[in-house]
Amino acid sequence: MCCSSAKLLILVVMAASMLGVSMANRDWTYRHNKTAGWGWGPWGSHHQPNRTGNSKKIIVGGSDNWHFGVNYTDWASKNAPFYFNDTLVFKYDSPNVTFSHSVYLLPNLWSFINCDFSQAKMVANITEGRGNGFEFVLKQWRPHYFACGEGPNRFHCKNGNMKFFVMPLLRWP
Repeated sequence: MCCSSAKLLILVVMAASMLGVSMANRDWTYRHNKTAGWGWGPWGSHHQPNRTGNSKKIIVGGSDNWHFGVNYTDWASKNAPFYFNDTLVFKYDSPNVTFSHSVYLLPNLWSFINCDFSQAKMVANITEGRGNGFEFVLKQWRPHYFACGEGPNRFHCKNGNMKFFVMPLLRWP
C-alpha cells in the first residue's frame, strides 16, 4: 500500500508542477481597463506572458552531451520549460569498448522510475548520436520519458542517471 500511495503522490506533484509552469506561461488576467487595474486575477499588469520565439534546438546535457554519469533529471529541471516543436539533440560518442549509448522512449512513469524497457521504443541506436547527433522533436502534449538502454541490466539508466522526462508546453502568442 505504501508504494502505490507514494506513486500517487509523485503523480500529483508532477501534475501540479506542470500546471504551475503552464499558468506562468500565460497571462491569465482579465482587464477591461489595464490602467485602472480592475477585473479578475491577482497578477495585474506586472505579469507578462512568455513571449519566447520559435522552437529551439536543445543539446541534451549541454556541453556534457549524452553520456554516463551526468544526472539528466537534474539537467532537465534546470533547463525547463520545454515547448512544443523544440528539438532535443542527443549527441554521444561512437560505440567503444567501455561505453555505448542509445536513446529509448519509455511509455510511462512506472517504466521511467524502474528503468523498465519491456515496452520502450528505441528512438536512436548506438551509432545515431555521432556527429551532429540524433534529433527528437517534441510534437505531443504528454510526458516524454527518455533513457539510455545500454549496459548490463540497463546499468546506464539505473546507476548512471541517464534518464529524464520533459512535458512540452504551448507557446502563447
